[in-house]
Amino acid sequence: VQLQASGGGLVQAGVSLRLSCTASGLTFSSRPMGWFRQAPGKERELIAAINWNGAMTYYADSVKGRFTISRDNAKNTVYLQMNSLKAEDTAVYYCAAANRGFGLRTSEPAYEYWGQGTQVTVSS
Repeated sequence: VQLQASGGGLVQAGVSLRLSCTASGLTFSSRPMGWFRQAPGKERELIAAINWNGAMTYYADSVKGRFTISRDNAKNTVYLQMNSLKAEDTAVYYCAAANRGFGLRTSEPAYEYWGQGTQVTVSS
């Protein structure tokens, strides 16, 4: 199983960025997916999750209204559209695949497979 995240970078506050995560070696369409982030000196946190067909989503309060999670099961890819980026969004962003099921997964132990992380740095 491999989750390959991409799209991170160094940007200025206020701009947008889209992260992508392409999965291989698993039945992507049967897996809820999530995006986590870990800022320096902080614990990793779930910021967005999506169920198997995209009908259900979850967002942490810190990103609600600015970030959008989506997926394309035909491409085995989950996306995180990040708008109005702030300095406090600076972190390493990880995509993760949860255990099989139809609902959302909002607890970290439910996630079985992890990508390598992509750095997002927002300068103010």
